[in-house]
Amino acid sequence: MEDKQREFSKLIKDNQGLIIKVSRLYTHSLEDQEDLFQEIVLQLWKSYDSFQGHSKISTWMYRVALNTAITLFRKKTRMPQTDELQDFHSEDYLEDSGEKQQQISLLYKVIKLLPEVERAIVMMYLDGEPYREIATTLGITEVNARVKMNRLKKVLKELMIKHA
Repeated sequence: MEDKQREFSKLIKDNQGLIIKVSRLYTHSLEDQEDLFQEIVLQLWKSYDSFQGHSKISTWMYRVALNTAITLFRKKTRMPQTDELQDFHSEDYLEDSGEKQQQISLLYKVIKLLPEVERAIVMMYLDGEPYREIATTLGITEVNARVKMNRLKKVLKELMIKHA
């Protein structure tokens, strides 16, 4: 049991960037990001024994993280919103120094405007995941993942111009 916990802790530490990205893209406040991060880790722990190694560990982690985020996102959107003032101003995790940082901040802002599945595709694409892994994680074909990403590139360009 102790070896399992150590192994799981290392897995989380080695892949915490993946969990942080999902948390940032599906929440609007730092508090919600932290809550989602913890919920994703909890769901990963609960399903850790079920990982059989048929796919890459990162593919499995993406699937659990995205399913958790989307489930919580849908629950929250059913509830009345009481604090929309924070909207996209919680991008404080990016320092606003220089044009590159402004572009990154804008990119995160417009990615958050996309529907849940499209956000996941863009996030995994930006992480350098091959289309095969994106398709496996989301349960779509590789061709569908490529087509969706090509369309999303155009949509993101338009959104970035509109929100610049």
